[in-house]
Amino acid sequence: MEELSSAFQDIIKKVVASSKSSTVIDEHNVYQEGQEETIPYIDRIIDSLILPGSGIMGMEHLSALLDKAREGKSCLLLLEHYSNLDLPLFSYLLRRDSERGKEVAAALVAIAGVKLNESSPTVAAFTGAYTRLVIYPSRSLQSLDSEKDRDELARMNAINHAAMKALLDIKKKGKLVLVFPAGTRYRPWDPGTKRGVREIDSYIKSFDYMCLVAINGELLHVRRGDAGSDEDMMDDYVSEGQVRFTAGPVLSCTEFRNAARMKEGVEDKKQAAVDAIMDQLEIMHQKAQY
Repeated sequence: MEELSSAFQDIIKKVVASSKSSTVIDEHNVYQEGQEETIPYIDRIIDSLILPGSGIMGMEHLSALLDKAREGKSCLLLLEHYSNLDLPLFSYLLRRDSERGKEVAAALVAIAGVKLNESSPTVAAFTGAYTRLVIYPSRSLQSLDSEKDRDELARMNAINHAAMKALLDIKKKGKLVLVFPAGTRYRPWDPGTKRGVREIDSYIKSFDYMCLVAINGELLHVRRGDAGSDEDMMDDYVSEGQVRFTAGPVLSCTEFRNAARMKEGVEDKKQAAVDAIMDQLEIMHQKAQY
């Protein structure tokens, strides 16, 4: 398999040239509209890799969720996460599916980590093609020291405060807020990357309805760094493949969360709902393989 950066060098240059994405995030630019002029270039990469049989399963559920959003309800999409092409692929297949699919794609607002904007101008260009709300993820806290990193912690708090304020506004405007509950891409050598992060409970608690979406198949494969760390997405490997997104039925967030918290033996009630989400996604993933 070839690296993304070398396999599509000419197209990537056009992605970067067309992008106006900021590579520095602060409390003033956490909400970023997607740059539609960049999407055709990313679509060309997907076009050259995706195989017949790819598509959206359960489109009727996504359509029903969009109806809820347009009625003024707050709506979540919770997706499995395997690569930094998951969102571009989801958008691409939705737009290719039908006119209704185009409407669903246009309503997406993805929750994205700061690193996707700040790691490199190239990654920022890919990320910037799609509308998103930028946050400082909790996983990043693990490397920060309360004394040595005071300035960065203050920045983190300012970004997340602004993001949550923006989210309150977005969630009642007919949008579908897309979240990867694992908080990171799945790495086969690290099973912990498939466990949902605890703060996802706050999203479930504050939204009305949700759909879960399993992903089967990949075009971009996470590369393991020499020292056990992960490289830039441009160094990830590409391959041809069939990719299917399977959307489950519309669920009441309150009912789902309460049921998970009420299960016998639950000690961490916040983690319980997130674990239930990940368990259900795994069931959907396995079922879609057959």
